[in-house]
Amino acid sequence: MAGSGVYVCADHLFKVLVIGDVLVGKSSVVLRYVRKTFKENYKSTIGVDFALKTIQWDARTVVRLQLWDIAGQEQTRNMSRVFYKGARGALVVFDVTKLATLESAAQWKQDLDSKVSRDSGEPIPTLLLANKCDLMEQSERDRMAPSLDEFCKDNGFTGWFETSAKGGVNIEEAMTFLIQEMMKTMSSENQDERSKGDVDLGGRADQSIVARCC
Repeated sequence: MAGSGVYVCADHLFKVLVIGDVLVGKSSVVLRYVRKTFKENYKSTIGVDFALKTIQWDARTVVRLQLWDIAGQEQTRNMSRVFYKGARGALVVFDVTKLATLESAAQWKQDLDSKVSRDSGEPIPTLLLANKCDLMEQSERDRMAPSLDEFCKDNGFTGWFETSAKGGVNIEEAMTFLIQEMMKTMSSENQDERSKGDVDLGGRADQSIVARCC
């Protein structure tokens, strides 16, 4: 309200999955994003690791991310329904130097879509990260780009980014894009709820808390 010094602020909580094969750099991507650092010798995740990041999205909006770094072992995938529950976005990571991990990315996306979805039943926003791009020549990366465009279209990815956790390439940009997509879907779902006259935030991982800030 003008002149009152009181503003309405929104506080959004999003659960984001980070999935893909073993040793593609999932944990390094999370570490780079959350702590802005990189470790050469990073142990493989067993089960699931968690990281939190709070972002001042704009003057009146705070975004809190729960990043779930899911291990790439087969036995973990068998338990993935438990880990995926309540997710509002995802990153599927592959290693650009290992083509087999790109083929696996399609399987990870299929598994994801079968176990979690938006309230509308549509897939949650999911980005493909072509990680370790620092290990590939630019000319090779340029040749790969059209095939990744097609791959994302065929497998229902929201988009893709070349990334390097080691060099910090496109990590922030990818996460900013994912947050934008999650905010869009949240806004769409909230609009649908208002039109139905039925708002229920129980158990939702994207709970929007409205507070008053002085």
